[in-house]
Amino acid sequence: MAQLLLVSNEVTSGAPAERSLPVLALLPHTIHQVAADTQALTESARSDLVVLDGRKDLAGARMMARLFQSSGSTVPLLLVLTESGLAAVASDWNISDLVLDTAGPAEFEARIRLLVTAAANDGLISAGGIVIDDAAYSVMLEGETLDLTYTEFELLKYLVQHPGRVFSREHLLADVWGYDYYGGTRTVDVHVRRLRAKLGPEHEALIGTVRNVGYRFSPDGSPRH
Repeated sequence: MAQLLLVSNEVTSGAPAERSLPVLALLPHTIHQVAADTQALTESARSDLVVLDGRKDLAGARMMARLFQSSGSTVPLLLVLTESGLAAVASDWNISDLVLDTAGPAEFEARIRLLVTAAANDGLISAGGIVIDDAAYSVMLEGETLDLTYTEFELLKYLVQHPGRVFSREHLLADVWGYDYYGGTRTVDVHVRRLRAKLGPEHEALIGTVRNVGYRFSPDGSPRH
């Protein structure tokens, strides 16, 4: 069970979280809610994860995300937003992950568990024999260091953080490259091809292709299809 801090202006500070985000009440965690102001920075120090409510105030959520970053906070940030808000989110928000408000409790729980576990491992993210040290910007595969560019690192990290989930090229461009990137989706294919080459023939299947959809990270190294 984790300590969650819900940062939201939907109701007054200290009110039950289920009044603003009912799905959280279905999860086995302790939840405390505060308004989106500087008090959240203090409260986050006692929390395992911050749930940042950006459904009705994207500008405010962006400001809070930047405040957390500038304060040096290492607590993971999970941004909750509506589908229409996806177009506004960019890499400079420095959030750890995002989830749509229409997601069910199982998806919320999975994202929370992955973020809290990664933070507990001091920034280490591991799956399928890959160990990513986010703080040191290093990647090891079965004990061997991989020489990756910045974008290759960010792309691999994003995929490893969401094992089994299929992402379209457009989704990867938005979340890894950012919405201010004007290149085409082919750049995703190029970077995936380079990553597979660096993973080597024995491990290239860790990044699977889902035909006519996109890519996913398969920890078991199941064949591409």
